[in-house]
Amino acid sequence: MSTHFLADTSVLTGRSMRHIFRSVDTIITTAITPIALMLLFVYVFGGAIRTGTENYVNYLLPGIMLIAIASGIAYTAVRLFSDMQGGIFERLQSMPIARSSVLWAHVLTSLVANGLSLVIIVGVALLMGFRTSASVLDWLAVAGILALFTLALTWIAIIAGLTAKSFDGAGGFSYPLIFLPFISSAFVPTDTMPGPVRSFAENQPVTSIVNTIQNIFALRPVGTDIWVALAWCLGILVLAYAFAARVYRRKIS
Repeated sequence: MSTHFLADTSVLTGRSMRHIFRSVDTIITTAITPIALMLLFVYVFGGAIRTGTENYVNYLLPGIMLIAIASGIAYTAVRLFSDMQGGIFERLQSMPIARSSVLWAHVLTSLVANGLSLVIIVGVALLMGFRTSASVLDWLAVAGILALFTLALTWIAIIAGLTAKSFDGAGGFSYPLIFLPFISSAFVPTDTMPGPVRSFAENQPVTSIVNTIQNIFALRPVGTDIWVALAWCLGILVLAYAFAARVYRRKIS
């Protein structure tokens, strides 16, 4: 990784972040829907849901954070598509810059923007009664898992931004990802689900990630869930990055 690449990526990331901070409503909008879901499930449905925990918000928070990430990456795809449609993409390509820095700037911006949304959501969860005795190292482990999940989904968003034909198409890919936590252990234990649904829920990436974060917050052994979660995240990241790089090379060739 050359100094040239790092410098170019830093400059372009600064450009993207300025757009983010000039329209803070993007971050707030990304956080509003997950927070609304958290309020709805805790204060409306929470009393009827049995999860084996005293405080439902403790059980719910990991899944809400994944929903926030899945909705937040849609903006990454839209921002990249907007750059391509507005001619900025071509102008940047005509400059003596590292070609991959254009994409990595959007990726890093996604990590920061989604991180800010998650901080807002955790703050609201604390006001709602979320409590954990997790240590600083535990929180860092949770942050690492969420960052890896964000990175993996962001490269999927990059593919959408590079291949979309419209703004709706650029952001629309995220809807199945937002829906995925609903068919997982994010809201209820999977053993309450009917057979086929339970089988799908227990063998998709969100469940292992949710279980890992729930166990870390509850100071329980994470078991094999953490390795399954990391394998899913790394597998998605590698495949999405490889495909995005291939699409990008065709775009600039």
